[in-house]
Amino acid sequence: MPNRTTEQIVADLLLATKESGPSGISPTSLLKKANVSHPRLRRLTAALVGAGLMLKAQAGARHAFVITAKGRHYLELHVEYHNMVESFGLEL
Repeated sequence: MPNRTTEQIVADLLLATKESGPSGISPTSLLKKANVSHPRLRRLTAALVGAGLMLKAQAGARHAFVITAKGRHYLELHVEYHNMVESFGLEL
């Protein structure tokens, strides 16, 4: 299996966050579902929060990430783009 691009990892993070529902996903669950290292997860989630694609929520001692409307829109465009590329028989 070829290495994933950062774009693919970002999409995996957003998809896992979206699938977790409105209560969000814990960093540990996100790490496992997206299959990334802890340092990379920290860098990418900080970038995604900074870009407004996800929110970092805290309830007591529990941290969770929640996808925003902007993150959902990004994910939809990502899927559309990859479907279009595949329809031309190309691979990214």
